[in-house]
Amino acid sequence: MLRALRFQIPTAKLFTKSQRFASTLTFIETSKDGNLVSSSLNALTAAAQLGNPIHAVILGSHASTAANILKSSVQCEKLTKILVSDNIGFDHYLPEKVAPLFAHLLKNDEYSHFVSASSTVGKTNLPRLGALLDLQPINDIIKILDSRTFSRPIYAGNAIATVQCSQPKKLISIRASAFEPITQGSTDSAVIEEIQQIEPETFIDVKWEGETLMKSERPELGSASRVVTGGRALKDKETFEKILVPLADVLNAGIGATRAAVDNGFCDNSLQVGQTGKVVAPDLYVAIGVSGAIQHLAGMKDSKVIVAINNDPEAPVFKVADYSLEGDAYEVVPELVRRLKEM
Repeated sequence: MLRALRFQIPTAKLFTKSQRFASTLTFIETSKDGNLVSSSLNALTAAAQLGNPIHAVILGSHASTAANILKSSVQCEKLTKILVSDNIGFDHYLPEKVAPLFAHLLKNDEYSHFVSASSTVGKTNLPRLGALLDLQPINDIIKILDSRTFSRPIYAGNAIATVQCSQPKKLISIRASAFEPITQGSTDSAVIEEIQQIEPETFIDVKWEGETLMKSERPELGSASRVVTGGRALKDKETFEKILVPLADVLNAGIGATRAAVDNGFCDNSLQVGQTGKVVAPDLYVAIGVSGAIQHLAGMKDSKVIVAINNDPEAPVFKVADYSLEGDAYEVVPELVRRLKEM
């Protein structure tokens, strides 16, 4: 992998007071039922590597419950405070409501860093937060070299940029697959504190109307330990499901797709894996009929074990696969399912 030139983000003119006793504000995302989103536990690991005391922030109607879950389920010596707001207005993490609150908190000279996961919520809120504070965010980092120097992939992961940020406040999103989840245990010393309400005119007047979600009992793609992915070679939606679903069932795996498969209507776009979809790093990744375009590889090449099934011996996916099987997916996958069931 190539290493890119070092980039430097210039110092902003805001926040000139000393940061000697700085803390890191870390956004902890929760699901609709109040459980902690797994990528936020990876964000805590990244925040701990910065070396500062950590103040976690949890928003939404389940915030207080989630704060107690956080205290009782993770062991993080750096975690000293959990800021909560049970305001129902934060439930859907609308950036018009969430980003102004983050900006309000970060104007406190106590904070030198803000960390969130590169989830859909993080990617939506971080640019707006940067605009509100007139600061340049550092997105999708994969390594923390020191408190102001970070590594992040560029050119679809084909090069790694080393970014040095001299801004007094660093706004960071982390690629969850690059950091281990925080250690399980308890952090009884962390104090839970209610966030004071900020002025209503700070928020843009938006209203949540509703959503239509695809429901499934399968493991969620972003956190599944096993993922089975199909590409354009599976021809249509019926074939896509006929080939992938039995294998996903027997492996208890999440289902993913390439952009070409999504664009051709084989499945919902929430299943897209790649540079413009979800970045995954499961223990097992099975690519079926996936050629291995660079944009797709950027979203799955950190998987622990990669298995590729393709009838094209020149398919780029074979170059990153740990196990490769050249053959017709329509014959290979049903036989693989049969053998796995026997085992």
